[in-house]
Amino acid sequence: MRSILDYRPELQDVINEVAEVTGYLWQKGWAERNGGNITVNITEFADDEMKAMPAIAPKMQIGKVLPQLKGTFFYAKGTGKRMRDLARHPMQNGAVIRICDDCASYEIIADEVVLPTSELPSHLSMQNYLLETGSKYKATLHTHPIELVAMSHNPKFLQEGVMTKTLWSMIPETLAFAPLGLGIVPYEVPGSIELANATLEQIKKYDVVMWEKHGVCAVGLDIMDAFDQVDVLNKAANIYMCAKNMGFEPEGMTDKAIKDIQDIFHLPKMRPC
Repeated sequence: MRSILDYRPELQDVINEVAEVTGYLWQKGWAERNGGNITVNITEFADDEMKAMPAIAPKMQIGKVLPQLKGTFFYAKGTGKRMRDLARHPMQNGAVIRICDDCASYEIIADEVVLPTSELPSHLSMQNYLLETGSKYKATLHTHPIELVAMSHNPKFLQEGVMTKTLWSMIPETLAFAPLGLGIVPYEVPGSIELANATLEQIKKYDVVMWEKHGVCAVGLDIMDAFDQVDVLNKAANIYMCAKNMGFEPEGMTDKAIKDIQDIFHLPKMRPC
């Protein structure tokens, strides 16, 4: 049976990168069982043949109306699918979906009938916002980085800006490669519209958002970019916890040291569009 990737090498490259990242997530222990999900906007690769492809399953509801997504196409990890399996067989563990003209429903068009992630409302809400604002970002990632999740169990880190400042102060690279810091979403039921709406508010200011006691959601130019931001933030969290395990509160860089890095390297204060 022909795959949607046949004769579309650029789309194949995007899916290969998704598969590479899912392997990293599993190796790091951030994707237990079927944990985590990924969605990538692949509309730019939709030729006339792809646009005309029939649905292979009944139309399904998103749960909200997203007007910027009319006629767009996404690759999404399948619900109940394991990242480690997607790393080997991305088209058997993910779905290509097309957003319908009502902007409130979607159809699966390839390769197999794999239902997309249960966090689809959150992912598509962010994708809608990115298109609305003219952002170049294409990818959304949800994963369970161990040290960041652990820090979210401490109420002091749920105050606005506290976890960001702590992470930035651990190592200069965190500030350099995650210059917008970390947004915070208080606990909401996974997969809920409430979680989607709360995440959307935070993603207007941050590229990476912490879901309390759950995981993070990140956006990026591509899936590797989104992964890299989570990776550097979690490295800082690991350094913080290593210091605590050694029996002391890490001093961290001073406010002046942080400001010097921001000024010297002209770090962005806003998301690039």
